[in-house]
Amino acid sequence: MRLYENEAKRVFEKEGIPVPRQYGVICRPEDIKESGAAFPLMLKSLVLIGGRGKAGGIKKAKDAADAAALAGTMLGTVIRGYPVDMLMLEQAVKEKGAAYVGVTMNPATYNTIIMVSPSGGVEIEKVAREQPEAILKIEFEENEKELPPEAARQLAQFLAVGLPDGEMHREAIQDILAKLYGAFQKYDCKVAEINPLILTAAGPVAADAKIVLDDNALYRQETILSFLNIREVRHDVSEPTRNEVRARKAGFPYVDLLPEDYKKDPKKFYVGLVPGGAGYGIFSIDETANVGDRFFQGRVVPVNFMDSGGGPSKEKVAEMFHLLMDYDIVDLIITSRFGGISSCDTFIRGLVECLRQRHRDGRRMLPVYGRMVGTDLPSAREFLEKAKRETPEELKDMHIVVGNRTIMAEVIREGIEQALEAGK
Repeated sequence: MRLYENEAKRVFEKEGIPVPRQYGVICRPEDIKESGAAFPLMLKSLVLIGGRGKAGGIKKAKDAADAAALAGTMLGTVIRGYPVDMLMLEQAVKEKGAAYVGVTMNPATYNTIIMVSPSGGVEIEKVAREQPEAILKIEFEENEKELPPEAARQLAQFLAVGLPDGEMHREAIQDILAKLYGAFQKYDCKVAEINPLILTAAGPVAADAKIVLDDNALYRQETILSFLNIREVRHDVSEPTRNEVRARKAGFPYVDLLPEDYKKDPKKFYVGLVPGGAGYGIFSIDETANVGDRFFQGRVVPVNFMDSGGGPSKEKVAEMFHLLMDYDIVDLIITSRFGGISSCDTFIRGLVECLRQRHRDGRRMLPVYGRMVGTDLPSAREFLEKAKRETPEELKDMHIVVGNRTIMAEVIREGIEQALEAGK
């Protein structure tokens, strides 16, 4: 569960980590007058997503009139699928240097990692790619509950050397490192991050704050949730793609397997997947990749995980196919309905509704290959045959095998072969 920046900064203050002066949260430009804010002032969009600065979600105001104008522009905007309906007001601090400080967990080993860099204020992934020497990382195999003093001194010295006047504030930096690490452990965090940690004449302050709590440990964190007045659990929504945001709003699990704005390789063939439940979704990814490796020289790329089980409505099924057909990287959709809880009849009606609507609206359509077997199969077969007679043009690229005489590997292989042949 990711905290909003103002919530994360309340946690920092509680743990003794200095932050710029806070003037509260507003939802209307006219609320600025009542906040008692001094200027210059930072206005920050409160959305559970990174990259706010690049998207215009962080602005600096020189006076009250400027702040009101900026707030009027920022409120109501959308940042990567998230509407901005709250702004945090914060003191603008004068920067002498900026660092990155973060604590996280190695997902392969479950070891705790602390990383620092004097190149703060930018994406740490970019620094890692372009300036790996500008990052110092220490991994703890014993999952230390407190930051060992020697590690704290080493990390603080690394930052002090790389920051203007850093040596003057080395002890304060060391103190912040220890407190951030302690907060990470105390609150069962997945991520605790300051980027940037700004060096001012008076010392370092956390100009930004990111905390992601482990969903599985929230039952241990009732005290901090109560302190923050969080009454409902917000699941971890850190850095979702546009497709993932759209799927979440529609109410079904979806994960992109490729980075957002991935550049399509013309030599590859990209397959979107609408499988059954979560387990079958993982199987579909593996089977598509295996078929691609065995028969198509590794050219086939599965692009997503999706869980369409649990008895989704016809409208929700239709949106699953709409999403993948709107995803311009996808060349072909493979689907399967192994009907247990979920109805084959509802599934095929949702798919047909999607194809008919897209044909009527002149929207992009893709070949769909799949198989359905299980609950409500007789009525699903009857509807499918009737739909093909009534609207053959709309459904000409839909190829659904009824029953289990054909295994999914063959359905996948046939679909890819025919789609590749049609594309020549």
